[in-house]
Amino acid sequence: MARPAAVDATRPRRFYPATTSEIEPVKLRALALALPLAVGAAEAPQRIGWADLRPAAQATAMFATPDGEMLAEHLAGHSVELAGYLLPVDREGDLVYQFALVPVAGACAHMPQPPPNQIVLVTPDRPYAASENYEPVTVTGVLKPGLEMSQLFIVDGVAVITSGYSIGRATVVHAQHILDGVEAPTPWRFLGK
Repeated sequence: MARPAAVDATRPRRFYPATTSEIEPVKLRALALALPLAVGAAEAPQRIGWADLRPAAQATAMFATPDGEMLAEHLAGHSVELAGYLLPVDREGDLVYQFALVPVAGACAHMPQPPPNQIVLVTPDRPYAASENYEPVTVTGVLKPGLEMSQLFIVDGVAVITSGYSIGRATVVHAQHILDGVEAPTPWRFLGK
């Protein structure tokens, strides 16, 4: 590519190529290969269940809270789809800006919190209009393992929960049914409701 012999001081200086023909073909191919990875479009979301977040080597007791909970590192950085129950962490009115996704309706507020590897801290790509606490939702986004502490304001006071995973810029939609969620135990079953 030929360069001009003199620089015209009256014209603004350009720091980017005007056309793709000015970009070297090797750089253009590298950009084309890297762009889908940077955007996350190269991978379709993998539908996972709550059991997938608990490594096989770990006991399966849902409410056990032993120290040293293990995280499923093999899912790190993968785009996943997970259904669970929404428990708002940051909200204003009915708009939820961040929430804990839990496998059991009533977890953390009316019963002991699940182990960290059964709590996902979710930040939606836009505020989610929740109709109620523990609304069933399906979340899609990139899963990031790592312990994070969040403060919840619940009916009986403040609770601090530890989540083992987070999903940022998540797509959130209402779910009709949670496939492998656990129905919360209740002492009121004798009423038949």
